[in-house]
Amino acid sequence: MRVRCSAVWQSEPMTSTTGIRARVRAELVHEIKQEARRQMAEAGSSVLSLRAVARQLGMVSSGIYRYFPSRDHLLTALIIDSYDAIGAAAEAADAVVERGDFAGRWRAACHAIRDWALEHPHEYALVYGSPVPGYRAPQDTTGPASRVTLVLAAVVCDAAAEGALRNPFVPERAPTLSRQASAEALRVGSIAFPGVPADAVVRALTAWTQLFGFVSFELFGRLVGVVEDPAAVFDQAVTDIGVFVGIGV
Repeated sequence: MRVRCSAVWQSEPMTSTTGIRARVRAELVHEIKQEARRQMAEAGSSVLSLRAVARQLGMVSSGIYRYFPSRDHLLTALIIDSYDAIGAAAEAADAVVERGDFAGRWRAACHAIRDWALEHPHEYALVYGSPVPGYRAPQDTTGPASRVTLVLAAVVCDAAAEGALRNPFVPERAPTLSRQASAEALRVGSIAFPGVPADAVVRALTAWTQLFGFVSFELFGRLVGVVEDPAAVFDQAVTDIGVFVGIGV
C-alpha cells in the first residue's frame, strides 16, 4: 500500500509552483487509473469502487473525488485510454507499411489489434466486452472509439481511390443489397467510406465485426478445446476477410 503525506490532498493557493502541482496531479491521476485497472483485472469492471481505489492508495475516501467525481468518470477515463491505446497500435502498424500495399496495411492493422488485445485483456474487455451495469458512455468516448475503425476504413477508402478495390464475387453469385442495406451503406459511407461503393461498405462493416468477433472469441475463451493454434487461424482469417472486403491478393 502506498501512503502519501496528507498535505498533498489539501488545497493550495495559486503560486509559481503551479507546474509542479500539475505534474503531481497528473501522477496521482495515473496512479488512480493504474490501481483501478489492477482491481478490474482481479474482480471485473462491474465492481469498480472509488473508495476501494482510494483505500489501496492510502488516500482518504473524499480525496479521490477531487480527481474523479464519480465511478463513471473514472470508467470513462479508463475507456478513453483503452480506445486510444488500441487505436494508436493500429495506426502505428498501418503507418510503417507502404501506402499502396493495401493487403499489407490491412494485415498489419488487424494483427496489431489482436496483439494489443492479448497484451491488455482487461482493457479490451472493458471496451469490447459486456457493458458495465449502470454505466452509460458519454459522447467523449466516441472519438477515441473511432480511431481503430478509421484505420481499417482508410485502407478500404485508399484502395477504392486507387481503383484497387476488387469485387470478390463472381458476377452471377454477387448478392444484391436490399433497399434498407443500401440506405445504411450510404449513410455510413458518407461518414467513414467516402467514394466507396455501397456493397463494399457493407462488406467492410461485416469484416469489422468478423475481426473483433474472432479476437473476442479467442480472448474470452470461446476457442478453447476447439482451436489449438488460434494465431494461425487468425492469420488465415485476416487474409480471407481482406479478400472478402476486396483488398486481398
